[in-house]
Amino acid sequence: MHGDWLDIGPKTQIEPGTARTLPVEGGEEIAVFHTMRGEFFALVNACPHKQGPLSQGIVHGDVVTCPLHNWNISLRSGNALGADEGCVPTIPLRVDAGRIYLKRSAVLSPRAVLA
Repeated sequence: MHGDWLDIGPKTQIEPGTARTLPVEGGEEIAVFHTMRGEFFALVNACPHKQGPLSQGIVHGDVVTCPLHNWNISLRSGNALGADEGCVPTIPLRVDAGRIYLKRSAVLSPRAVLA
């Protein structure tokens, strides 16, 4: 991993079924999710409905349920599911040698990375 990717730490720092947040100076907070299946995803930490903190939601499969109004958001695409409409910017993420990396350009400008 080189300059295009930010090393945000070991994957063991996020328990399966939970999320952690990454504050971004001058940008939007990012939520990094670890599913029960061992997959990792990163989204801007704001529901498209009322900007609820997705990192505090319930992770089930590859979906997170917003803690404010129960909107279901796909961790893969960032899209609201069901009858709800909206999209959360996704952040490209890689896991390599047990460490989590986020795409530097997406972290610095997350609104530009819509799935």
